[in-house]
Amino acid sequence: MTSMASTTIITAIPMLMTTSKPPPPEDRDAMAESEASALYRLMTWLSPSFPVGAFSYSSGIEWAVEAGDIVDAASLRDWLSAMLADGPGFCDGVFLAHAHRAASSRDGAALRDIAELAAAFVPSRERQLETSSQGRAFIDIARSAWNRDGLDPMIASCEDAIVYPVAVGLVSAAHAIPLASTMHAFLHAVTSNWISAGARLVPLGQTESQRVLAMLEPIVAATGHRALAATLDDLGSATFRADLAGMRHETQYTRLFRS
Repeated sequence: MTSMASTTIITAIPMLMTTSKPPPPEDRDAMAESEASALYRLMTWLSPSFPVGAFSYSSGIEWAVEAGDIVDAASLRDWLSAMLADGPGFCDGVFLAHAHRAASSRDGAALRDIAELAAAFVPSRERQLETSSQGRAFIDIARSAWNRDGLDPMIASCEDAIVYPVAVGLVSAAHAIPLASTMHAFLHAVTSNWISAGARLVPLGQTESQRVLAMLEPIVAATGHRALAATLDDLGSATFRADLAGMRHETQYTRLFRS
């Protein structure tokens, strides 16, 4: 009889010991402190809750609804698309960009000229009330809560002629917030306020209002890019019906909004 010896083979597998280490700086998702600060301030300043009274104004949309120019989400989208690309959206973006650059370079004389031109460029008395009131409120609140060295001299150089886009450009420059980010946040805030007015006046539901905002996203982006590249000689508006709406709103019989 032949016996078979049983052999057991044992394989040793080396254990890999690891320690928990933080990822290298380039792999971390956290933004730099300066970027976080800039984003925080932009989100605050251009939030609907920032007390500049934006909810009080419709930029003539109230008259456009009464006149039948705006009757639903589609007509509101078309109206706002024109206001952004060919009207006050583009023009305010140009003024914001040039105010930001003048304030960044501490050029008080250039800033004063831009502020005066922006104030004179408003087409109606109610739009003047709207943009100057918001500009004044923006400056006062930002100075009170987020004062900055060098901000007061730039404000003084404007000689009180500070409309809303100039105020945003001036303050964001004083806080070293990048111009491109400021532009996009500003145009988004203005568009959101217009949609909020339209939603109450047409009226529209919340979901429908958000669809309008989503459809205007490429228009907002394109308008911002054009405004950043524009000179003051490129200023111009072709939204005559919207300008008339702002003028006729002044004598509208019943009103919910100040403009």
